[in-house]
Amino acid sequence: MKLTRSFQIHPALFNVIPLVNVIFLVLVFFALSSRFVLQPGMAVSLPVSAFTLGPQMDAKIVSVTAAPVPTIYFLDQKMTLEELRQQLTAHRGRERSLIVKADRGTPYDLVMQIMNEGLKLGFSVVLATGAERP
Repeated sequence: MKLTRSFQIHPALFNVIPLVNVIFLVLVFFALSSRFVLQPGMAVSLPVSAFTLGPQMDAKIVSVTAAPVPTIYFLDQKMTLEELRQQLTAHRGRERSLIVKADRGTPYDLVMQIMNEGLKLGFSVVLATGAERP
């Protein structure tokens, strides 16, 4: 008695398997790399807030660190308040929003000076905060 095979392997199946593998790898790559999207500016320890604001289009970001001497960064360059005023004057655009990312320990007076300069030049000023932890 001779046994016969009831399941036939289709040769086109061998061409589909590598395609499925590549699609799966691309999916995994994009899923993992989306977790590492960087925001422009310097890394600061933001204060926490329960309220969030939607993304701002073409916003200028000013980062303020609270090291032993507070430092202002704009376009990843260290500058003084006067240099910041000149840079903001030079940046004209349709959407004029300014995001201030100030460290938790930054003197309140310096944050207010930066906000006032932005408001004088016609920017809508937004203070960046971190997400509230449960």
